[in-house]
Amino acid sequence: MPLSENEQRLLEQIERALVEDDPKFASTVRSTDPRTYLLRRVRRSAVVFLLGLAVLVVGVVLNQVPLTVILGILGFLMMLFAALRGAADLRRISGRDTGGRRPGGRGRSKGRPRTKASFMERVEERWRRRWEDRP
Repeated sequence: MPLSENEQRLLEQIERALVEDDPKFASTVRSTDPRTYLLRRVRRSAVVFLLGLAVLVVGVVLNQVPLTVILGILGFLMMLFAALRGAADLRRISGRDTGGRRPGGRGRSKGRPRTKASFMERVEERWRRRWEDRP
């Protein structure tokens, strides 16, 4: 949903104030790419996965019953955590992330029109009215 003219004007004012107050921070924020952060997380997940695999192998090689079981479970959990986190980050990079929700929403049946506005729609309408009612 595009921003209204008033919202765009407010956003520009906030941006100008930020640049005036802290130009170094503003330039850092402008130059930062979210994909770089996500790629870094994917790399860390790969390292944790390999570390978990190493822990699992060390547990098998030691061949001491209580230690083998503990290291095996620990290595498996590390690998599982890293794989799930890396897959989620890859989904976010590709743009296919739906935030853990199905596209149709929760509790809505197909074909039935929606009668009540969502929370965000109500908030946006209040925001619009707030700025339109000002003298």
